[in-house]
Amino acid sequence: MASATTLERPAMEDFASLLDETLGPDTGFAGSVVTGRVVRIDDDVAVVDVGLKSEGRVPLREFAPQGQKAEVKPGDTVELFVERYEDKDGSIVLSREKARREEAWTNLEKQFQAQVRVNGTIFGRVKGGFTVDLGGAVAFLPGSQVDIRPVRDVGPLMGSPQPFQILKMDRARGNIVVSRRAVLEETRAEQRSELIQGLKEGMILDGVVKNITDYGAFVDLGGVDGLLHVTDIAWRRINHPSEALTIGQQVKVQVIRFNSETQRISLGMKQLMADPWEGVAVKYPVQGKFSGRVTNITDYGAFVELEPGVEGLVHVSEMSWTKKNVHPGKIVATTQEVDVVILDVDEPKRRISLGLKQAQGNPWDVFLEQHAPGSTVEGEIRNITEFGLFIGLGPDLDGMVHMSDLSWDLPAEQAMANYNKGDVVQAKVLDVDVEKERISLGIKQLQSDPAAEVLDRVRKGEIVTGVVTKIESNGIEVKVDEVLTGFIRRAELARDRNDQRPEKFAVGEKVDAKVVMVDRAARRLSLTIKGKEVEEEREAVREYGTSDSGASLGDILGAAIRRRNQGTED
Repeated sequence: MASATTLERPAMEDFASLLDETLGPDTGFAGSVVTGRVVRIDDDVAVVDVGLKSEGRVPLREFAPQGQKAEVKPGDTVELFVERYEDKDGSIVLSREKARREEAWTNLEKQFQAQVRVNGTIFGRVKGGFTVDLGGAVAFLPGSQVDIRPVRDVGPLMGSPQPFQILKMDRARGNIVVSRRAVLEETRAEQRSELIQGLKEGMILDGVVKNITDYGAFVDLGGVDGLLHVTDIAWRRINHPSEALTIGQQVKVQVIRFNSETQRISLGMKQLMADPWEGVAVKYPVQGKFSGRVTNITDYGAFVELEPGVEGLVHVSEMSWTKKNVHPGKIVATTQEVDVVILDVDEPKRRISLGLKQAQGNPWDVFLEQHAPGSTVEGEIRNITEFGLFIGLGPDLDGMVHMSDLSWDLPAEQAMANYNKGDVVQAKVLDVDVEKERISLGIKQLQSDPAAEVLDRVRKGEIVTGVVTKIESNGIEVKVDEVLTGFIRRAELARDRNDQRPEKFAVGEKVDAKVVMVDRAARRLSLTIKGKEVEEEREAVREYGTSDSGASLGDILGAAIRRRNQGTED
């Protein structure tokens, strides 16, 4: 009879052969991937038969991505990772997640060797970057590898499948590093090549504002950048591109210039808009008055926007009737609304000359309408110069009283000394020259000229009596009828050259002289004693005879003098 030991040995050999058929000759199958069938679903656990003496239990959450419902049912065939053959309860420990990871690692290693892109989903944020699910294997995505440009918000990218390039793999450490930027750069290079080949001037493209500088903006056209200069953003004046554009903004642009050698692309936005300068000469006729906004101020004037895209220049000389040599910034301010008059329009050159002062009216015209020559005005002495007084006639208007128009009698310098800056005086309007922007005033004209009667009476050739008022080296000055000044030059003081000496006369002495010339404007007489004596000699000879009749010239003159004296006594 066979022993029990002999009977048990064939049975154990049969079990070993069955186990080899299921797991292979190596019975240490812990850590390997096996195929199993879902037997049933118990609450949140799937019971799986993998052909061993006991069944495994796998949490349902391992059959679906995080946050999603597991789609597994009895009868499904699944691959599982054997963590341990038997735990303390005598059951097998299985993991669907680790099975997926092992499978994913195997596939990823093949794709990494072939430098093939892989698909994954960004599902978490960690220090320095993000975590990516690569079909079961978790990879690290550095922040610098998310996009070509820095991304402020990664929210829209999370949860959606994205292509990635594997940069590094270490299965022993379980590390995988991926890059989304590498995929984008490769795609961008393909797009750039395709775009450059088909690029032509005049093409209209869609782009994204990539960067903004002081002189313009760089626009990403999809793999290639173009420069949108600040002057080509809009027809209106733009001081800085940031006034019209923001980084990341979607724009439609036109290719203005393209250099195929340097691959430089110049873009324009305003070229896609209607040109506001078309028909501007008809819209803004010369001498027309319009309102505009001051957009820019320079040393030579101010630019005024008549409508978006249409600006005109108000030259500094056309800004004010009265404020000369003043910086435009002291007359107008940026964004100020002003009225202007069109002075000239050059449509081909896109230039409009504007006048600010013309819209306000010429103050000299207004003054002339209100104060005709001969009228009286009153004002404060604003300035005193060596040639006269300036009297304020309004906020920005002055009139000048020349020093010769201060007094009828006093010398100009003496008359000037009677006035001080700030004095309020009255004056008569003598002349208004609108073209030369001058107003001439007179103070002495407020009174009648005391010498006017004498000037009307005195005629050239008459003999007048004057009182010596001043003795000079070149002659003497006399006063006629106490109001009219006369002057006798040295050569006219006597017939005899030896008597032509000013010092022989004394101030206060009366002299008779002949009128040579009457200067009504200067109120002066030119006199001669010599001429008077010559004329008297001629008359005496004519009346009392000549020296040829035997009488001496002294006798003739003596008789004439006695005759004149007798007539005076009578």
